[in-house]
Parts: sequence; C-alpha cells; structure tokens
Amino acid sequence: MTPQPNPEAGAAVKAADRAHVFHSWSAQELIDPLAVAGAEGSYFWDYDGRRYLDFASGLVYTNIGYQHPKVVAAIQEQAARMTTFAPAFAVEARSEAARLIAERTPGDLDKIFFTNGGADAVEHALRMARLHTGRPKVLSAYRSYHGGTQQAVNVTGDPRRWASDSGTAGVVHFWAPYLYRSRFYAENEEQECARALEHLETTIAFEGPSTIAAIILETVPGTAGIMVPPPGYLAGVRELCDKYGIVFVLDEVMAGFGRTGEWFAADLFDVTPDLLTFAKGVNSGYVPLGGVAISGAMAETFGKRPYPGGLTYSGHPLACAAAVATINVMAEEGVVENAARLGASLVGPELRALAERHPSVGEVRGVGMFWALELVRDRRTREPLVPYNAAGEANAPMAAFAAAAKESGIWPFVNMNRTHVVPPLNASEAELKEGLAALDAALTVADGYTE
Repeated sequence: MTPQPNPEAGAAVKAADRAHVFHSWSAQELIDPLAVAGAEGSYFWDYDGRRYLDFASGLVYTNIGYQHPKVVAAIQEQAARMTTFAPAFAVEARSEAARLIAERTPGDLDKIFFTNGGADAVEHALRMARLHTGRPKVLSAYRSYHGGTQQAVNVTGDPRRWASDSGTAGVVHFWAPYLYRSRFYAENEEQECARALEHLETTIAFEGPSTIAAIILETVPGTAGIMVPPPGYLAGVRELCDKYGIVFVLDEVMAGFGRTGEWFAADLFDVTPDLLTFAKGVNSGYVPLGGVAISGAMAETFGKRPYPGGLTYSGHPLACAAAVATINVMAEEGVVENAARLGASLVGPELRALAERHPSVGEVRGVGMFWALELVRDRRTREPLVPYNAAGEANAPMAAFAAAAKESGIWPFVNMNRTHVVPPLNASEAELKEGLAALDAALTVADGYTE
C-alpha cells in the first residue's frame, strides 16, 4: 500500500487523542504521539505520508508484521461465524489454538489457560504456583519486566515497579547473570553463571526455602536488555527449583513464538519450566491474547480442586482464531526458521560490524531477531550513554539518537541506554539491510556524546 498524505485527517486524530486518550507510562502533557495512518508488513506510515520501517515490531509483538492477509481473513471469518462466547464452553477456535500452542511448548506443558495479555498471564501463573505449593513468596530478577498489573509490576525489577511497590507483595529480587555489568566480578561466562547460581541459592537459603512458591524469570530478558543467559544458568535454576520444591516459571511473553529463532526460547537451553507465560507473538498482537502453559503436575493440583481464577474474555474466539492463523502462517512460511537464519547470518554480524565503527556501542548481544546495542559514553569504563532511569535533560543523548533513527526512516525500540533491534520475524533481507543502514546513520549522533 502506498501512503497517501492527508495532514488534515492526521490533525483531527491527534487532537482527539490529546483531548481524550490517557496514555500508559507517560506524563500526559509531555508526550506527542505520532498519528499513524496505516501499516502493512514491516512498515507503518503517518498522515504526512512518511513511512517507517518498524524495528520495534510494535511493542515486540508484530512477529509476522502488520496486516498479514491470512490472519486478517481468519479474523473476518471468525467474526462472521461467532464473534464471542463465554469461556466455560468448548469453542473450536479456542480448542484449536490451545492444541497448536501445546504442540510447540517444551516438555509436558500441555494445558493452556488463556488470558487477555502478558501481565495477567503472570498474575495467574503466580497464583497457581502459590496455590500449588501453599507458600507465599516469589523470587524474581532485578533486571526484568513482567507487566503492569499489581502482582506483575511487583515482580518486575525495573523502575516502573517503584511507584506501585507495596513492599508486602511477597516478592524478593535477586541478581541474574549479566556479564557486561557483572554484579559478581566475573571475567567470563562460566564464572558469571556459577556465581549467579550461588547467589540465587544463597538468597533461597536466607529467605527460607519453605516460604518460596516460585522463581520467575524471563527466559531471555526483553525490555531490561536482551541479556541471553550463559550456558547452564537456566538448567541450574531448574535444579534449584527441583531441590527446594519451588515452581519454576518462565516468562516468554516477549521471547516466545519465534523471536529467538525457536518457537520458545526455552528450547535454546533445553529447559522445561513448570509454567510458561506467553502473549504478544502468539497472534502478532492482532487481537489481545495471552496465556499460561501448564505442566501435568501443576494441572493435577486443580484436577478435582477448582482453580479460583478466570477472565470474562479468556480464550476469546476472535483472538484465538487469530492465534490459529498466526501459528499456521509461521509454520507454513518458515517464519521461525527465517528469524534464526537471518539473525545468525545477517543481523548479528552486521550489528557487530556497527560496533566496530561506532564508539558509542559498548556491547552487542542477542539471538534470532532479538538484539540489543548497549550505548556508552566510554567503552573503557562502560559508562552508560545516559544514567540509569534518566529523564529530561539527562536523557538527551538517547532522545537525540532516537530522533535521528526516525529521521533515517526506522522506528527504534529505545530503553534507558540501549536500542533494541527487534524487527518482524518475517522481515526480508532487503528490509533488514535498509534498517541496519538507517541504524548506522543514527549511531553517528550517539557517537557525538562519547568521550
């Protein structure tokens, strides 16, 4: 589709937004949302006809891009046949979506509890863990994001938690591995892994194993920085959970459904959790959907004991029809394989080449179509380009970089001192090269703030 400029319509959309829409995570008077006129494939465009290559995949969920015709058709067909139905009934779209998801989850995660998104998937996974164990506490990593609802934001580690941290949510945070900024004075991945596991076991011991219901981790942390865990770490956490009778929860809301070049990131590490949360890429965000994949042992807890939880729109037929179509499209078109292939052969090597040219790039890390560039003022000291949780003038270098990226024709995913490279999984080689060239140009602006 060719963007057709219509600035008058754009002004009307913007005016209505500013008058009535209350935006998340924002000081309402300090934001200036872009009015979007349309989207297709890997691109979207504004009412002035300016087109952007979406290197953020929305919020890392348009895994098959925008407006995939087969998924659009499936939603239309489902709407014509049955737009909605209560969750207590067996409905074809719901049953088929659950079957297709269960076929792809690791191990015996064969029961699917549907939610409306990732945050409430985390809420219900932790409720299940507490009921299963009879224990109150949950352990989670500082560098993490698990959602914006009350329990999910309390297990979150990043600063978005602070305003809502009740201090009584039964959450204990710990340091997960992150070699570039090691909390364990590690010099290599082996040391980082061993010391991070020792730290976690010490935390378990001092908190009291009999009080801990669950450990929740993003398999590969997303918004917090795409830190791929070192070999052996997740397997080590699995062993600790088994040793102390703790439920192991993997959050794959962002990393799941092909983002890492596997259907689920857990497959990269040959680890099976007790519960796995998902959302986003399950249907490319076309209709809100999330869920919890549940192991046999966990499901057995609620075999004859009612599970005290549910949602009016659990397994909504439109959302599930979109999931069925999305999963089938991904399988038929080799989308997961494309993410793995181009991530290894193109995106990773090109990002490492960018790091060689740009002094502002301190580290490149990632896998599949899930990458982060850590931007620094000084490579030697690793001082971040902006301070932790910077805002206003302190965040000016990252704001300038983001503006340059948009001017170059890509829409970046920027968080703190990082830019993430998370395009649609079915982006073509030509599109990726176009985006990487634009990123190359934008990084020259970040270089201007280095020492």
